[in-house]
Order: sequence, then C-alpha cells, then structure tokens
Amino acid sequence: MVDESQPVPGTVRPGGRTARVRAAVLRAAEDALVEHGFAGLDLGDIAQRAEVGRTTVYRRWGGTSALVADLLADMAEQSLPRTRSGSLAEDLRANARLVQRTLADPRQGALFRAVIVAANGDAGAAEALRRFYEVRVAEWAPCVAEAVERGELPAGTDPAEVVRAVSAPLYYRMLTTADPLDEAAADRAAAAAEAAARAGAYCR
Repeated sequence: MVDESQPVPGTVRPGGRTARVRAAVLRAAEDALVEHGFAGLDLGDIAQRAEVGRTTVYRRWGGTSALVADLLADMAEQSLPRTRSGSLAEDLRANARLVQRTLADPRQGALFRAVIVAANGDAGAAEALRRFYEVRVAEWAPCVAEAVERGELPAGTDPAEVVRAVSAPLYYRMLTTADPLDEAAADRAAAAAEAAARAGAYCR
C-alpha cells in the first residue's frame, strides 16, 4: 500500500524540493558507485554526500537496491531518444555509437561496471538493470520494425534481438578485454548486427 503522504519519485513537479533532493541523492549514489562499487554503498554516506537528512534517504529508498533501481530509472529517463534516419544502417550505427560513448566515458563506464557486478549477486540490482535495458531496447526497437516494414529485413525479424545484438560486443569489450572501445568498434558492431538481421538470424 502506497503512503500518499510521501512523494513518489518522478511524480513531483520539476524544480520542487522533492525533485531537488532526489537529484542530489542520485548524484551522490553515482559518485559512491563509481568510487566504491555496489558493495561499498551506504545510505548514511550517500545522505552526507548529498547534504540531506539520513532519515529522508532511509524513508524514501529503504535500501541500496531500491536506490540503484531509482538511479537506473532516472538514467533511462535522461537517455537520448533514438535516431530516425529512415535507414536501418544509420539507425543501428547511431545506437551503437551512443552505447560506445556511454561505456567509454570514464564516469558512466565505471558506473555501469559497478551495477553489472552488483546484478550478479543482488536480486534487486539485477531487476533494476533488467528494467533499464528493457526501456532502452524498447526505445530503439521501432527502427528495426520500420526496416521490416520498408522491406530491408525479413518479415518476422525480432526488433529487440537486433538492438541487443548491436550493444552486446561493446559490453563484451568493456567487461572482458582491453581493446579500444571506439567508434570503429561501434560501427563494426552495428554492421555485424545489420548483416545478421538481413540474413534472417533474428527471425522469430
């Protein structure tokens, strides 16, 4: 049962006190994740970083999993919308380069590594990560569906699988190799996903 006396994240007008508190706490949570990883998160430390009351943080989020879930929800809301070029190749390349820039960024890359590690051992973090990617895949899937309608891809192609195939090699580089995570890698990932999709690899 929701306590209606307490604001719900995302429902308060922009610029209100609740919105400012949420923004400060989420920024502090990002800093703590980048510095210490999920295992080092502490709500009291985050409250101090954000310069808000500990009671406010504990009452609103309750635990680190809920805070990470809210952080990822906010990141999904703030992510750039998909490109609509009218070309499958261009759309997939734009998606790949967006992922590449995010993962290659010193702060954002470290943040995603921390959350991915957390998801391996914490059910709440895992669910939050799943929801984040569900939102981002849904944002970009229409570019594949539109390519099917234009006849660029076989009927029955699974748009979500194509979008996931674009980013998978980039996450692999970030997590397992020291290979450069640059635009050339992004373009290769997009081209490989496009070629496989055209060959029918992602048909349902």
